[in-house]
Amino acid sequence: MRPTQAAFPATRLRRTRATPSIRALVAENTLTAGDLIWPLFVRDGDGIEEPVPSMPGVMRRSIDRVVEAAQEAADLGIPAICLFPYTSTENRTADCAEAWNPENLSNRATRAIKAAVPGITVMTDVALDPYSDTGHDGFVVDGEIVNDSTVAALVKQALSQAEAGVDIIGPSDMMDGRVGAIRTALEAHGYPNVMIMSYAAKYASAFYGPFRDAVGAANALKGDKKTYQMNPANTDEALRLIERDLSEGADMVMVKPGMPYLDICRRAKETFGAPTFAYQVSGEYAMIMAAAQNGWIDRERAMLESLMCFKRAGCDGVLTYFAPEVARILAKG
Repeated sequence: MRPTQAAFPATRLRRTRATPSIRALVAENTLTAGDLIWPLFVRDGDGIEEPVPSMPGVMRRSIDRVVEAAQEAADLGIPAICLFPYTSTENRTADCAEAWNPENLSNRATRAIKAAVPGITVMTDVALDPYSDTGHDGFVVDGEIVNDSTVAALVKQALSQAEAGVDIIGPSDMMDGRVGAIRTALEAHGYPNVMIMSYAAKYASAFYGPFRDAVGAANALKGDKKTYQMNPANTDEALRLIERDLSEGADMVMVKPGMPYLDICRRAKETFGAPTFAYQVSGEYAMIMAAAQNGWIDRERAMLESLMCFKRAGCDGVLTYFAPEVARILAKG
């Protein structure tokens, strides 16, 4: 049981808030650059940094510029980046074959980064939506997003990424059984050390809109993703999904979106104790940026506070578009 606290005035809780140094001494959580993963959008071309209109400050970068960003991350002490491809219309097909093309954008970017910045951890996305003409994470047959044939395709995609040199594979598709199938394939093909960070609790959220703009999927999506992404009303289901993915070989789990689902982050960490991450998604980023640009909130304070909330909820790290800016602020002390 928690010991009984002395009554006022013996207990004055404001004593431990009196100065910056005292507040630092009693802080229950800390935020460092080592807690951050920086999502990066990669596109074809050379020497390109193309702004994403719905995400101020975020760029679609050609591979040479993504390599520069990876070096920037390493210099700032950010341990990992996560790649998302902006796929051209001609490479969005019903069979999604570009997903496992050894020379697709993601794989070429991974090889280039590993050659130039070998110390950075590279994470990649496993899902079919960047390569599908329907914008869905899986194959669509007679209006249904089918599970098992999608999982077989995801295995091929994951193996192509492992061959390119990726460190962490991030299955974001929410198909049943994909973590176990990918783990089995990685072991069988000589990639036992490639990690899996499963998007284990990914909700069918309204907060993904700017991301779909960034990867060129905003106009491709036909219908919604409610038959495979989670119902925002559910929490126990999230724990069942996380337990399943851990049992199938996930090394780390992710909750997505982030701040609207801090309760899920807390329950996941307390229940399983596994490395737990959250994705501060594009809509969360865009809201903070829009409010700051209108002078309604203090951008720096809101940015740092939002990330500290993830640490307080039990997250070991956060995928955030704010990563380089936050790392620079933290470096100042």
